[in-house]
Amino acid sequence: MREISFEKVTDKSIHIVQEIVHSNKEYNVLENGKECRSIKELKEEFINGFSHSFLIKVGSNYVGLLDYLEENPKDHFPWLGLLMIRKSEQGKGYAKSAYDLYEERMRRTGKSAIRLGVLKENKKSKKFWENRGFSYFETKPFRNGKEVDVYQRLFSERLLLCNQHL
Repeated sequence: MREISFEKVTDKSIHIVQEIVHSNKEYNVLENGKECRSIKELKEEFINGFSHSFLIKVGSNYVGLLDYLEENPKDHFPWLGLLMIRKSEQGKGYAKSAYDLYEERMRRTGKSAIRLGVLKENKKSKKFWENRGFSYFETKPFRNGKEVDVYQRLFSERLLLCNQHL
């Protein structure tokens, strides 16, 4: 597999974000109740001043989208908000490779864990994250009356032992 890289989402690349998002109509319906999202909605989500949003590239091809918070102010953990691969590129290992690169970056900055939320109905995504070493932590309310299951992956045995005693 060719090397995965990240490219910051900008106003100039938002149309690529829209292509990737629109290729995943089932997920869009699950999350937002509609198949497509406007450029305005995508800019609010991915060019917002508080999360970090990147296109995932393999060579010169844009294959996906990654969005995360360096530190959630509510719990002080990094949160992976979205890892989405273009529908036609799914099943090629790009999500796993992109996640591995993201985790490596978090580890290099001294992070000891990552959290993420998975829509309760998204069984495929839950399986993917469990296979990456994530475990269920709690259920939280999301938008539009939906709920997400919060998953976390701890990097250090010391932190794991501390959390077991809480």
